[in-house]
Amino acid sequence: MRVAVGSDHGGFNLRLVIKAHLIERGYEVVDFGVECKESCDYPDYALKVASAITSGDCELGVLVCGTGLGISIAANKVRGIIAAPVSDTFSAEMARKHNNANIIALGERVVGEGLALKIIDSFFDASFEGGRHEGRVDKIRAIELNNL
Repeated sequence: MRVAVGSDHGGFNLRLVIKAHLIERGYEVVDFGVECKESCDYPDYALKVASAITSGDCELGVLVCGTGLGISIAANKVRGIIAAPVSDTFSAEMARKHNNANIIALGERVVGEGLALKIIDSFFDASFEGGRHEGRVDKIRAIELNNL
């Protein structure tokens, strides 16, 4: 599976840790940067990762900024993206199982490296359950189609 990763300057270090972890787990990782810790705009990197998913080049994505909030908000403006900002393993698992999220967003200033990797594993080890959740996700998509 190809996974897109990206961050702004606030998520630079954690993105590199997550990237190495995903590669160790056998994923092919496409890294959209940022290349240094100089201040930059998180929407630019959210768009790069989201576009890689909507184009079909990558299946899932990981975004990191200071809190995981701004970068997920930006990604969610792209039609077809469900980006979940999470800071615990249960929410990461449920984002996949119940919401069919295709991007997980974390905050480098919110979670430590150890917890971040557990969150990543919870997200990537889960899969969409469908069933009763399918109709709800369909309603989200309908809102998206009518408003974006």
